[in-house]
Amino acid sequence: MPISTAPYTRSYEHSRKRGSEGTVTCGFCGRKVPRWKAFTQFKGFRISDPSLRKEIKSYNIHMFSRKIYVCPSCARFRGIVQPGKSVRKKHLNI
Repeated sequence: MPISTAPYTRSYEHSRKRGSEGTVTCGFCGRKVPRWKAFTQFKGFRISDPSLRKEIKSYNIHMFSRKIYVCPSCARFRGIVQPGKSVRKKHLNI
């Protein structure tokens, strides 16, 4: 008698193996968050002075921006992301 299988296949979407996901640190509050759950943001500044831009070598320009990870609570507080549809409906009383 063959073993029956479920009518669906469960898949783990975040990474190839469970338990192999890394954690990242939030750039604002310092909380440890799984990498798949964190939001990415690039912080830096642009050089607007054309004469100063000519003096700086082109391979050093990438040093002015950096990638930071943001936890969901900080991302909501700082307006990086909006709350989900179910949360929006609850607050708007639709």
